[in-house]
Amino acid sequence: MWDDQFEEILRTFLPFLPPQEPLTTDDELKDLGLDSLGMVQLLGTLEDAYQVRFRDSALTMGTFRSAGTLWETVEGMLQRTTS
Repeated sequence: MWDDQFEEILRTFLPFLPPQEPLTTDDELKDLGLDSLGMVQLLGTLEDAYQVRFRDSALTMGTFRSAGTLWETVEGMLQRTTS
């Protein structure tokens, strides 16, 4: 599972997710209100927060499909920076 910072950041880009509702790995981000502009803004926010850079190969709709797929991408980048 992801860390608290990831969820806090992600929730700011999901206007259709009520604050008290849990965010699960399979939740479709598009269904929770993440649009294309939000994806770009979220990308920059995550890069700044985690001091990583999304590679071109990670800039796909699949990466932003769900909270789980997005976290897997971020986590993979974090592992590469600590290796």
